Amino acid sequence: MAINIWCYLAVIFLWIGINAVGSSRISSNYHVKAFCHNPSETQNKIALTFDDGPSEFTLEVLALLKKYNVKATFFCIGKNIEKHPQILKQIIADGHLVGNHSYSHSKFFDFYNAKQIAAEIKKTDALLEKYTSKKINFFRPPYGVTTPSIRRALNITGHKVIGWNIRSLDGGTKNKELIFNRIIKRVSPGGIVLLHDTASHSVLVLEQFLQFLEQNSYEVISIEELLNLKAYGN
Repeated sequence: MAINIWCYLAVIFLWIGINAVGSSRISSNYHVKAFCHNPSETQNKIALTFDDGPSEFTLEVLALLKKYNVKATFFCIGKNIEKHPQILKQIIADGHLVGNHSYSHSKFFDFYNAKQIAAEIKKTDALLEKYTSKKINFFRPPYGVTTPSIRRALNITGHKVIGWNIRSLDGGTKNKELIFNRIIKRVSPGGIVLLHDTASHSVLVLEQFLQFLEQNSYEVISIEELLNLKAYGN
């Protein structure tokens, strides 16, 4: 009897562990299909993405992207769009793509039920679509965590999940050297880079990184071109 109980507990803990890892790694496709890179790309082409804006630092990011003639995709938080609508307009006017990154970006987002998640996605879509005049197709879940509830919500909203395979961790540390070295070690054809447009240290790393890409003959292309997916619908 005791052996059976321990076997039962072992199975439960194994299941919990697998579920936790699968949920926390967006590239695992454990709950939803996520587009994290293009493995068939052989040329030195990558895509740049920015999370959590718009913010006052987004303007500095936009200036750098214009300086280096680079286009990116900005995954925007709904409540920040409400704070900085003119900055969102500038992102779009500069020719960049925008995607949905939830309305609240709550720490408890992955505990929400499907109805709550769908409501947040739809609310942020409505804010974005004021400026794109087109349906938003791309969604990036907060923290890259996926759950069965997120899967059910996306079955309702129809969004494509966009992940990454080059994570800077600039949201967790201000050490510019560490962030920069982490990115360049992971750069490879077909990659998607995750940065944030919400802090000064990220802006400084971005300029270093854009210089690195130029020096190493890398071309930054849009998510649409890299993945052959449309950011907007009709």
